[in-house]
Amino acid sequence: MAAVLFPILAVVVGYFITILLKPTITSNVKLLLSFSGSFLLSITVFEFLPEVYTDKSENIGLFIMLGLICQLLLEYISKGAEHGHVHAEDSSGFPWALFIGLCAHALFEGFPIATNESLLYGIVVHKIPIAIIISSFLFASKIPMYKAILFLIGFAIMTPLGSLANQLIEPLMMYKHLINAFVVGILLHVSTTILFESSKNHQFNASKLAVILIGVIIAYFL
Repeated sequence: MAAVLFPILAVVVGYFITILLKPTITSNVKLLLSFSGSFLLSITVFEFLPEVYTDKSENIGLFIMLGLICQLLLEYISKGAEHGHVHAEDSSGFPWALFIGLCAHALFEGFPIATNESLLYGIVVHKIPIAIIISSFLFASKIPMYKAILFLIGFAIMTPLGSLANQLIEPLMMYKHLINAFVVGILLHVSTTILFESSKNHQFNASKLAVILIGVIIAYFL
């Protein structure tokens, strides 16, 4: 149940932060994004990656690399929204490319969270700043409000759908270890990109270092 509710709540929290505080994509949001990236990366390295490699299949490394490549393709579609890169559009039409890229990413990251509680927390922490950034983008654009809400609803339910699919669809269950390796590749790419790109001009400052270390420490003791 947590794997269904928590990712949705993360998007709801991000939405209400945007509505109530109307944050711009300032250093505070980017620090939250850096924390989420370090936390997600640490959970992946400390917990998820070793779990994936308990399976002795020689294809594990291959599927991790396939996940990395898939995420590169998804970012080409979404323009990097998975790690906080969005820009307001003049069009009032529905941003289908952004929606498809984000939802595909969210669907994949949902596959393993029902059986890995720590990874579930990592995904939830990752989703909150992304939901803030996406909500801010949608409200700053000329997209009608109902389209923005539909976008966020679709994005919110994708991760739970991935979790449910991985539990209910037998072919997915049969290849669970390879799917998990694929998701590792996706998460490694997203989390490391967040860490390297969330500072202005890629400057590494004390505040960013502090939140990254906090994320690593919390993930280690989780």
